[in-house]
Amino acid sequence: MLKAIIFDFDYTLGDSTDGIVLSVNYALEKLGFKRKNKEEIRKTIGLSLKDTYSALTGKSDKEAGPFLKYFKEKADQVMVENTILYSDVKEVLQELKKEGYKIGIVTNKFRYRIEQILIWQHASTLIDLIIGSEDVKIEKPNPEGLLWAIRHLQLKKDEILYIGDSLVDAKTAENAEVDFVAVLTGTTTADEFQLYKNVFIGKNLKDILSFITTHKILS
Repeated sequence: MLKAIIFDFDYTLGDSTDGIVLSVNYALEKLGFKRKNKEEIRKTIGLSLKDTYSALTGKSDKEAGPFLKYFKEKADQVMVENTILYSDVKEVLQELKKEGYKIGIVTNKFRYRIEQILIWQHASTLIDLIIGSEDVKIEKPNPEGLLWAIRHLQLKKDEILYIGDSLVDAKTAENAEVDFVAVLTGTTTADEFQLYKNVFIGKNLKDILSFITTHKILS
């Protein structure tokens, strides 16, 4: 039986687009690259910062060190106040908590950033576990973070459901051998998700909560 639900963050629980755009363009300009438009940057959200650097510059991720430094420098100033939680998030998390489920976040964002955002949004008590990029050696889609969460919660793989908005999330769940639910609040389409293993594709988190409840996945 399902005992824990683990979420991605960006475009799954919240929208940090404005903060990410500001931070990415700040870092690119510091390194002598041209600014990218919002849509170009949106397509990279969910990737690791190294992969974001490669996707936007065409350079090797081995050269991404300075980009990471400058991104973090700007993000520390602007990310929290430029992030919102989706309108249904608190309600869904409260319902899951009421049912006794552990709630976690496994993200390529920094853990401390998620902690700051949740405090800012008055939602920190709804989350039991956060694993961010500083907690792993290799970021998603490597399954390290998700597997660490499973061990920390002392659960089995079939007791975990991972929810995300991107193919990175789908690949992470597949690599970790856990069930995956896709949510269409990001930039990935339902057709794209059909190419990967999933147990459900929902328009939003309320759809996913309804699916879980209807199929009696909740114990």
